[in-house]
Amino acid sequence: MVSMAVVSVLQLPTGLHDRVFIFVTTVCLLALRYRTRSKHKFNSSSFSKVSTEPEGLTIPYVDNEGETDKFDWHSHWYPVMALCDLDKKVPNAKKILGIDVVVWWDRNEKKWQVFEDKCPHRLAPLSEGRIDQWGRLQCVYHGWCFNGSGDCKVIPQAPPDGPPVNASKKACVAVYPTIEQNQILWFWPNSAYQYNDIAANEKPPYIPELDDPSYYPPTISTRDIPYGYEVLIENLMDPSHVPYAHYGIMTWPSDESSLADREGGRPMEITVQTLDTNGFFAKEEAGYSKFSLPCLFYFVREFGPSNGSAPSGSIKEEPLENLRQRRMLLIFMCVPVSPGNSRLISLFPVNYGPIVPPRWVAHLGQNLVIDSDLYLLHMQEHKINNAGPSNWQNVTFVPTKADAMVIAFRKWLRKYSGGQVDWGTKFSGYLPPTPPKEQLLDRYRSHVLNCSSCRKALKGLKALQVTLQVISASIVIAAAMKQDVMSMAAKVVMVSAAMLFFAVSKWLSHFIYKNFYFRDYNHALSKKKWISLFFINISSPSRSK
Repeated sequence: MVSMAVVSVLQLPTGLHDRVFIFVTTVCLLALRYRTRSKHKFNSSSFSKVSTEPEGLTIPYVDNEGETDKFDWHSHWYPVMALCDLDKKVPNAKKILGIDVVVWWDRNEKKWQVFEDKCPHRLAPLSEGRIDQWGRLQCVYHGWCFNGSGDCKVIPQAPPDGPPVNASKKACVAVYPTIEQNQILWFWPNSAYQYNDIAANEKPPYIPELDDPSYYPPTISTRDIPYGYEVLIENLMDPSHVPYAHYGIMTWPSDESSLADREGGRPMEITVQTLDTNGFFAKEEAGYSKFSLPCLFYFVREFGPSNGSAPSGSIKEEPLENLRQRRMLLIFMCVPVSPGNSRLISLFPVNYGPIVPPRWVAHLGQNLVIDSDLYLLHMQEHKINNAGPSNWQNVTFVPTKADAMVIAFRKWLRKYSGGQVDWGTKFSGYLPPTPPKEQLLDRYRSHVLNCSSCRKALKGLKALQVTLQVISASIVIAAAMKQDVMSMAAKVVMVSAAMLFFAVSKWLSHFIYKNFYFRDYNHALSKKKWISLFFINISSPSRSK
């Protein structure tokens, strides 16, 4: 191509100097174009097609290319915790968007408060403090006390007849706006005074099914995840990984004739229909999905006859006829915590009446699902980070429609947020090192400590374990004391009972450790089994009954 251009330029009817100038300019432009194309195989307008994409394949979506608005991560609501897991007696520490906050119950104002987790005195964490007898948050380092407005009410070290130093603005704690919605406490990550009334003007994304009495009360689960927000989001948007990464754990609807292998892999038709600064809407074979920035992603599946109208991009805007159908929602609230760390709050409302197990039992299965692909996603994130988040499209190969939502998310992230979460100046972008697997998959600190149901279940199961051991020991002691007056048959019965109680206590100890502390998952040795009692399987209502 370069030689042809050079020949054509040299044959132009111009002077020697002009021909030399045109020749040099042409070569430079061609070289620059070639270098640019080889270095940047993608741009924001062609992100949906990878450089090695098979000819004729297009992953469709409608993109508003004219938009140039950048996403402001600090001007949106973020979920903090499920209300049922918050303890009103003690302060609760959380990190969200890199911000350390303390959540505490203000009994004077009858509301949850979210403060910056930092005492203005010497920067001690207020989450290590207590709520005093007057309902104020007290720092236990030097006893400073704060009311629900963040004002310092008491400085014990200040003399009573001296200047009121507690009235200084420097003695106040930063207070973040909060709102309760859909059984979740939300906070606005900006404590500036102009946002004090933000809850009156702007609300978090609302899902009416969570407050609809025709739906079963959803099981809410919270889990701290040792990989980042970006990887968490795209993993939830990827249904094709389910039969492989969660083999033997989850069920997925499928046509037996279309299966590619024993796990249930098959082609998937996923079409992203809109994409703008607020997220996107996608149509799937079994329903539709909505990604609402920055945290909410949900999947809706409907069963039974339809009224023929296509679902809209918002659940709230759907026709009433659709709301009478049997419906399942998989709702995921994904919270960016820090680089390499995120938090998942999940809810699964349904309106057709499957068996709903106790909350802590449901959490056993949900945690197993998370653990079964946690390690590989943690390692995947490190590989992406080593290549550079902005190079995601260069180091991955996503040639099928099954990855349409993942591609759309990465396109959104690149176009509206520079390819990553905006942490401000808090982090350099480096990921924390990979800890031992037992620490990486630790359920106790990542879930049980933050879950009121699992904490109570663990306490009860440990008490039962001790009780079984005491009973076993008591039987052995009683048999030893009465061995002279007991028949051989009675001795056999008592010894067998003692062994049985002891064996059950040992099994219970193993059950507790495996389900509340650490449970490894070996993909190479996994076998198909049926444990759908522990969570909602993604199949038809007839299968889940």
